[in-house]
Amino acid sequence: MKLLKSKNVIITGATRGIGKGVAELFAKNGANIAFTYISSNESAKVLEEELSTNGCIVKGYYSDASDFNAAQQLILDVLEDFGSIDVLVNNAGITKDNLLMRMSEEDFNDVMKINMNSVFNNTKAVLRQMLKQRSGSIINLSSVVGVKGNAGQSNYSSSKAGIIGFTKSVALELGSRNIRCNAIAPGFIETEM
Repeated sequence: MKLLKSKNVIITGATRGIGKGVAELFAKNGANIAFTYISSNESAKVLEEELSTNGCIVKGYYSDASDFNAAQQLILDVLEDFGSIDVLVNNAGITKDNLLMRMSEEDFNDVMKINMNSVFNNTKAVLRQMLKQRSGSIINLSSVVGVKGNAGQSNYSSSKAGIIGFTKSVALELGSRNIRCNAIAPGFIETEM
C-alpha cells in the first residue's frame, strides 16, 4: 500500500543529500514529486528518471529558494502542472563554516539567506493554496546544531535555530486550519550537502 498515493509534494534542493533521500522515500510511497535545484540540470534529469520508475509524476524546477519572487513563481508553476500542493519540504541549505573571528559578513549573510530566507519564501508562497485547501503539511529541515550550537558554525547554527522558531510560530498560526508545520533536526550526515 502506498501511503502517499496521489499526494503532491514540493521538495527544495532535492538533487543530492537529505533532499534526494526524502524525494526517494516520498516517491516510493506514491507521492508525485516537484523538486527544485540550482546546480545541475543533468542531476535533475537523472533524478526525474529515477523517481518516475515508482509510477509517480516527477518534475524538476530550476528555482532559487532564497529568492522571494522565484518562490512565488515556483508555486504558480507547480499548481499549473500538478493542480494542488499537499506537502512542502523546505530542505535547501548550505554551510560556510569558519570560526567567528575568521568568518566574513558575506559568509554569514549567504548562509542566513539560503537557509533561513528560503524557508520563509517558500512557506509564504504555498500558504494561500494550503489555506484554500484547508489542509497541508510543511516540513522544515533544521539541524541538531540549531539546538546545541557548534564551534565554527555560528552562521549555520543561527539559521537552523531560526528555522525552529519559525516552525513553532507557523504551527501555532496554521494548526487550527488543518495545516501542520514541523521541523526535523538531523545530526551529522554522510552525504553531500
